[in-house]
Amino acid sequence: MSRREPSSKATKTQRPKTLKHRNAPRSARHRPSVATRERDEARAQQTATAEILRVIRTSPTDVQPVFETIVQNAVSLCGSLFANVFRFDGELLHFVAAHNVGPNYVDLLHTKYPMRPDSSQISGRVLLTKSVVRLEDVLTDSDYDQRYPSDMGWRRMLGVPMLCEGHPLGVIVVGWAEAGPVPKAQEELLKTFADQAVIAIENARVLNELRESLRQQTATADVLKIISHSTFDLRSVLQTLVESAARLCDADKAVITREKNGAFYRAEAYGFSREFMDYVKDIPIKTERGSVSGRALLEGRVVHIADVKADPEYTLVEAQRLGDYRTALGVPMLREGVPIGVLSLTRSEVRPFTDRQIELVETFADQAVIAIENVRLFESVEARTRELARSLEDLRTTQDRLVQTQKLASLGQLTAGIAHEIKNPLNFVNNFSGVSAELIDELQEALGHIKADDKTLAEITGLADTLRGNLDKIVKHGKRADAIVKNMLLHSHEGSGEHRLVDINALVEESLNLAYHGARAEKRGFNITLERSLDAAAGEVDVFPQDITRALLNLISNGFYAATRRNAQADGSDYEPTLAASTKNLGESVEITIRDNGTGIPSEVKEKMFNPFFTTKPAGEGTGLGLSISHDIIVKEHGGFIEVDTQPGEFTEIKITLPRSGEFPTELVAHA
Repeated sequence: MSRREPSSKATKTQRPKTLKHRNAPRSARHRPSVATRERDEARAQQTATAEILRVIRTSPTDVQPVFETIVQNAVSLCGSLFANVFRFDGELLHFVAAHNVGPNYVDLLHTKYPMRPDSSQISGRVLLTKSVVRLEDVLTDSDYDQRYPSDMGWRRMLGVPMLCEGHPLGVIVVGWAEAGPVPKAQEELLKTFADQAVIAIENARVLNELRESLRQQTATADVLKIISHSTFDLRSVLQTLVESAARLCDADKAVITREKNGAFYRAEAYGFSREFMDYVKDIPIKTERGSVSGRALLEGRVVHIADVKADPEYTLVEAQRLGDYRTALGVPMLREGVPIGVLSLTRSEVRPFTDRQIELVETFADQAVIAIENVRLFESVEARTRELARSLEDLRTTQDRLVQTQKLASLGQLTAGIAHEIKNPLNFVNNFSGVSAELIDELQEALGHIKADDKTLAEITGLADTLRGNLDKIVKHGKRADAIVKNMLLHSHEGSGEHRLVDINALVEESLNLAYHGARAEKRGFNITLERSLDAAAGEVDVFPQDITRALLNLISNGFYAATRRNAQADGSDYEPTLAASTKNLGESVEITIRDNGTGIPSEVKEKMFNPFFTTKPAGEGTGLGLSISHDIIVKEHGGFIEVDTQPGEFTEIKITLPRSGEFPTELVAHA
């Protein structure tokens, strides 16, 4: 406490030098009767009691006006030299109010109080005995501190305890200039004043606790509202928590420490300087006793350090200097008994937190855990939902591929059966049509030796020529049918040639050259721009080289056809037919992309493009087996994947993914 008067209302006049002028006996003719005097005293006591009750009513949360009213009335009604009030905090006595004393006496009290109760003062004796103490002459009491009566001039004293259910809350002390016994009526009056002081103290305590409780409940409700409205904005929630905890617990600063990348760092803070936060933001909190947060993490319980400078285990000296704190409180944020962070509060002065404040901080720590868990669970559910959606999509894709593969396999088996059944009669037709054509020549030669008229010879020659023409058509279309049957048989077989490691870039380059020169040889005037983007890290793949080349030739040839067709439709515009081929290293697999800027593929055609015998080319220009064969080579033969991306009138892009070792790992197949 500062060295000043305890109250602006306290009277600062010096005590009278003697009491004989104030208390001198009156002449008998002016002395009131006993009944009149008792009536006046009772009226005065009632008035004083009413005044004190009025002050209690008008100042329900502040007891200082009550104490000042009590000491004023005590001096007035008891005819005393002075009156003092002391408060007891359970350990120390504090001087809080006085009346009819001068500044010298107040200064003297401030040098003595606060103090532990002892017998050197009447206030201490009252606290130690929890009862009324009477001193008829302090000058004869050897235990009493004689500085006070000697300097201030009093002899008789009375001390009355302020008791609440047997627990001392303070003391009222009254002193008189003359020695002698204390009148019983005055002692009872002071007991009444003491009871009223207890009522005022308890009323103020209860009201302040209710007000503080309401304030805390309101703050807690506000924080819970923020948590519910900002479930996924964790930083805002934690920042509100740390600010509310500091404000409600009368802390100067607060900070939340939480886990990041396996270590604990200070995150949301309140009251700390930028210099302090810049210093500590990248310093991990070690789970050890050198800091309040580290100690709370280590022990998993509340850590309360009254003065960090007096704690021999506290080693965070530079942070303490920059943070300018002395008292520190660390409350662990526990999830299933395991600390996931710490809510820490500090005060710049040495002033420990109360039990109620610590309980409130524990509540805020629990709310922080709830907020963190809400976000963690939401993110977990969201990730799981994305994973399930991805798995569902993969499952649908896999099912579609399985259905398509089964269809193609069935068609392949049917194709093989039909091809084998057709092969023999087709060979018969081809062979005998060729022989028959040769026999026509022999027949014409034999008829040349027969004599007949010109008309008959002309008819025979015409019939022979017609027969030869028909046989030539049979031979031509028989060869075409034979080519179709051969393709059907190739479509149904399980690989050809040698299965070996090949350089995938070289294979793509070779396929491009073969397809390009083949197209130029087949169609005069054919031209297209080839673009290559071959990944040097693509490396080798274990495949049937002949079959992969055949599949690539089919895809590249289709790209040539689409680009050429669009060029014909462009009718002299600046369109330039282009086909791009690229490779890409995917680690356990390699990706081959064939992209053309041709006519694109309509959606209804895209669904059927890998079906056998399905073609959009004019009759005689395609068998409908090229893409089907390519699909079987890539998917069935090599365990790869084909993806088609197209935009009608713009482009078609086909991506082939091949496993390096002949088959994909299980996890890649699941996500293919």
